[in-house]
Amino acid sequence: MAVLKLSTPGVYVQEISTLPPSVAEVETAIPAFIGYTEKADRFAAGDLKKLANKIESFSDFVQFYGNAPVETDDSINVTVKDHGSNNYDVTFTYDNTKRSKYNLYYSVQHFYANGGGTCYIIAVDTYTGGGGSVKKQDLLDGLGVVYDVDEVTLLCIPEAPAIDQTDGGAAYKEVVNAMIKQASDLKDRFALIDPYKVTPKNTADPNGDIDGDVLIIRNATLTVTENRYAAAYYPNLITTYASSYDFDNLTVDTYTPDSGVTDQALGGVKMSDAKIGAGSILYTKVKNELAKQYVVLPPCGAMAGIYTNVDNNKGVWKAPANESVLAVVGPQIDISNREQESLNIDPNSGKSINVIRTFPGYGTLVWGARTLNGNDNEWRYISVRRFFNMVEESVKKSSQWAVFEPNTINTWIKIQAMIENYLFLKWREGALAGAKPEQAFFVNVGLGTTMTSVDILEGRMNVEIGMAVARPAEFIVLKFSQMMQQS
Repeated sequence: MAVLKLSTPGVYVQEISTLPPSVAEVETAIPAFIGYTEKADRFAAGDLKKLANKIESFSDFVQFYGNAPVETDDSINVTVKDHGSNNYDVTFTYDNTKRSKYNLYYSVQHFYANGGGTCYIIAVDTYTGGGGSVKKQDLLDGLGVVYDVDEVTLLCIPEAPAIDQTDGGAAYKEVVNAMIKQASDLKDRFALIDPYKVTPKNTADPNGDIDGDVLIIRNATLTVTENRYAAAYYPNLITTYASSYDFDNLTVDTYTPDSGVTDQALGGVKMSDAKIGAGSILYTKVKNELAKQYVVLPPCGAMAGIYTNVDNNKGVWKAPANESVLAVVGPQIDISNREQESLNIDPNSGKSINVIRTFPGYGTLVWGARTLNGNDNEWRYISVRRFFNMVEESVKKSSQWAVFEPNTINTWIKIQAMIENYLFLKWREGALAGAKPEQAFFVNVGLGTTMTSVDILEGRMNVEIGMAVARPAEFIVLKFSQMMQQS
């Protein structure tokens, strides 16, 4: 307590501080989305390019970054079979080499559909500036921008899988490595990793190539120390969003009339041509069928939204799993219990892949809660890692007041009381396991406990904090037995 300087007779007032400082909790689910946009304008053209810009809604995104990329006519083949009497069958085939690789717009839309809130956008270039391709260096530059944004807690690069795949995944691996490395270096964020590719199942290959797809993810990740700051999800998701087309300029590439039907010679005719007629039955049929050609997205956008929704409504200590994925038709491929076994627990690499599955009566659910360190008892679960991230960052920032304070028992007691009060509230909310607070956490600080006289001479104050974080019930075992008849 400061000593009053008394020199003139009179009455003096001195306020005595008796309450400890408090911990202000940091936000836990603020993703940074890195990719390509139609524009990047706030006040002038391109002034948001390669800058981290905070937005609060999808309408903000559209205002600053524009709309979805418009697919070209040569990327889709429209086939019409005319059965007569205005009865048409319409089918589509695609040239994937000419389809847009830019899906940041849809991923941000998916983020907000699944409960997202505040996020940062880093537009590395525009659609035209990118020239139709996703460049590794652009994405790495975007990661460099977000490195210095302290508020970011999740890293999402939905266009990482769209990097040129002729290199066997080398560029994808470099971007994934950079994401995980940044998260592990800063220790205040978490990386969401998307599949490099998803091999569809078909009659020739009923099992697809799940193991091959997942092997690329596992090979692209890092060591046990870094991988605790990342989670991978598989497979991609078929969303309820339709690709954007300049519909009136789409061409009917193949027109086949049934026998007896007068050939209208519609092959090569644009939808706006008078031979078809805007608003006609054929025009409407093609437009409606095209709206059902849904966009397939990597899961990071939806998962970032789910993380946000769970954190806000249940707490960061609740695993972001057994949660519904919204605005989806379903996962790109169906995965069975048997197929998930080696993804959830891999004895060889120790790297777990979280699966998104469809269950009858429940819809599409996130069916995995592990970090990439699936065999690590300490950091196996996403909720444990992210809870520690939150507490570490919150306590660190709330302890700034103590820097250069006297390294004495008065300061130690304030620090200890501040942290204990905060952890008591977390225990009461259900984040920490234990029947009593002393079973849920401890905070130690003081000479002879966490510090030596040398520590004090060198200006160090050591505080030790232990927490018994609640862990998810990943496996529920119901045991049944028969009872002997009692009467």
